[in-house]
Amino acid sequence: MIASIERLTGLEWRSQGTVFLVGFGHAGTHWIIGSIYVLLPFIQRDLELSYTAVGALFTIFHFSAFAANFASGLLVDVTGRRVLLMVLSLSLGALAFMACGWAMGMTFLVAMMMLIGATNNLWHPPAISFLSRLYPNSRGYALSIHAFGASFGDIVAPLAMGVLLLGLTWQSTAKISALPVFLIAALIGAVLMSRDSHLPGQNDHTKRGMSLGEYFTGIVTLLRDRAVVGLALMAGVRSMAQSGLLLFIPLYLANVLQVGPTLVGIGIAAMQFGGMIAGPIAGTWSDRIGRRPVVLAGLSGSTVAIAALTLAGNEVLFIAGISLLGFLLFAVRPVVHSWMMDLTPPDMAGSATSVLFGAQSLLSGAAPLAGGMIADTWGLAAVFYALAGTMLVANVMVYLLPRHDQGHFHHVGDR
Repeated sequence: MIASIERLTGLEWRSQGTVFLVGFGHAGTHWIIGSIYVLLPFIQRDLELSYTAVGALFTIFHFSAFAANFASGLLVDVTGRRVLLMVLSLSLGALAFMACGWAMGMTFLVAMMMLIGATNNLWHPPAISFLSRLYPNSRGYALSIHAFGASFGDIVAPLAMGVLLLGLTWQSTAKISALPVFLIAALIGAVLMSRDSHLPGQNDHTKRGMSLGEYFTGIVTLLRDRAVVGLALMAGVRSMAQSGLLLFIPLYLANVLQVGPTLVGIGIAAMQFGGMIAGPIAGTWSDRIGRRPVVLAGLSGSTVAIAALTLAGNEVLFIAGISLLGFLLFAVRPVVHSWMMDLTPPDMAGSATSVLFGAQSLLSGAAPLAGGMIADTWGLAAVFYALAGTMLVANVMVYLLPRHDQGHFHHVGDR
């Protein structure tokens, strides 16, 4: 059995623990976000917010993530302290989430969402570069487990929130729900801190990180690479659709289909469950056949599934539809991350991740506010048609990406 797993994944059994622990940390960051999406309809009603105001709240979240994103990449590549930065991301994000429980109005809530957005994007450059450098020959699989962790957090959080909201206010739920994230941060710090100094390919120079001059030279090189920039922009357009879906699906369930908090949680969990299954399959498959065909398959299926959601006349069909959508949509996530790592040198992995997530955060910020304005004007169904059109644009952008650029680190992404 163990030999079969090692052969399938390309990793020795003893290495699986590290991969899953980092994935568990990623689950912590998504536990926070997944919880907030389920709390959102109740925050909206309690604070009497319009759809536009709710959208603005999440636009601020994404833009704060964008603002913090490039600093996080710099910190990773200059300091080389990947695990410490992971621990800080989880701890500060949990603190801000707990503080949301004391929010009595929009101003304080905005401040906490800004901090959550910043710390959420602090996670990705250290975690993705850590796994990418530690497992260069099984990058797709390792990053698919990282994405698996995200889906796991996104599944468990909505279910837990749905149960807690039956007996608690949303404020009390936020305070209690931050506690597990602190525990995950402590576990990662205790187990992985020593691994920062023993990553493959590190010497005394790379342990210390690079100088600021080397860092900015590397950034300029990345931004001159058409494949890197094109992939980042495509990922940003895809994330624009994803951020809109994560915001408006629970609102559609609560306000259009009129379901209670438990079914809102089940609906979001069903979407993420599909992604949790698909991520490792897609990541491992992309290690063998290449990144491009897997990304195209996932994006094409997602476009059709989003457009079809509004045809579901009841909550059962709608939840079945978003489960299928999650399988297709989230399968793409680890493959895109792996593709970016294929295109860039190991010592710029943190910065390349920042370029990727910077584009995603910037473009994702447009969807909530625009979607809120569309919903207030034409209704929630119109939002889903706009999101399907956005995903179609991402499909076209994949076709336009260069296929055989010189100087790229790994040939898989070009196939």
